[in-house]
Amino acid sequence: MSSSPTPPGTPTALRSISHYGLQSGPRLIVLGAVHGNETCGTQAILRLAGELERQERALLRGTLTLVPVTNPLAFQRGQRMGDRNLNRNFRVTAEPQDFEDHLANRLCPLLGAHDVLLDLHSFHTPGEPFVMLGPENNDGGLESFRRAAEEEALVRRLGPRRIVEGWLDTYALGVARRLRNPNASLRAQMLSTDPSYGIGTTEYMRRQGGYGVTLECGQHDDPEAPEVAYQAILNTLAHLGLMELPAPAPRTDLEVLRLVEVIDRDDSQDGFSRPWRSFDRVCAGEEIGLRADGRVVRSPADGFIVFPNPNALPGNEWFYRAEISRRAVDGVKSRDLPS
Repeated sequence: MSSSPTPPGTPTALRSISHYGLQSGPRLIVLGAVHGNETCGTQAILRLAGELERQERALLRGTLTLVPVTNPLAFQRGQRMGDRNLNRNFRVTAEPQDFEDHLANRLCPLLGAHDVLLDLHSFHTPGEPFVMLGPENNDGGLESFRRAAEEEALVRRLGPRRIVEGWLDTYALGVARRLRNPNASLRAQMLSTDPSYGIGTTEYMRRQGGYGVTLECGQHDDPEAPEVAYQAILNTLAHLGLMELPAPAPRTDLEVLRLVEVIDRDDSQDGFSRPWRSFDRVCAGEEIGLRADGRVVRSPADGFIVFPNPNALPGNEWFYRAEISRRAVDGVKSRDLPS
């Protein structure tokens, strides 16, 4: 885009809607359709925007910024990405090369002007909504962070009971595996072997001194997903004190899991052994799928399948594996999971 005219029909602007309370308070930004085929957040945001416009709801304090369609090119095409995945390698680029580079150059300062991010997503296969949580407080490593307590308090009040942590650490391990892959033609198909490729909106937000969570509201076409997204926005506004709403009760029945491994699809003929859904249990040694060359992919330990994508492009994430986490979220540990 930077070296040639914008192709006809390509979006040229990003729409955001901001409301400023007359009393001071936290600055919240809510994103929908970071991936263009994940529209539950868009529907929920536009519902709230309409209520604010009609003065059926009012912001009393702080700042609320709503971005109904965060990736307008992907949304226009009705697919996950435009030129590439906006939620990977999310950062300011001095010499933007594609649509998402230009978009991130606008979005990064916008996120940096806020304190809290709620990023609304959905997923491929049927399953229960869940929240992606950032790291515990730490002073080094991949993602230094000092606001875990605030993030955990929000997570317990969004609505879903299932919490998943360990994204960036797990993605970095996946990048390391890609770097060791001896198949040059395969590596050429891979989106990136840059460890920063795991940086998305929430990771960027934490690096700017704020905090944020990704809420996976359900399967893409689940009619309940927009309601999950809408209630999560209201719960966030109530929890932060931006609107006069009943305080959401914190959940005490948390199921906390930790991502431990990401497995890429190497070939278009790689296939799952059965139609996995997110959070299906898998036992140690159980067959998960078959590679194109006949190799069996098995689970190395008891755990759960997360984000299975039977249509993943070669060189992209095929599925994640998770295990039970012992982390206490806002003082509450994971409940005992049924066997």
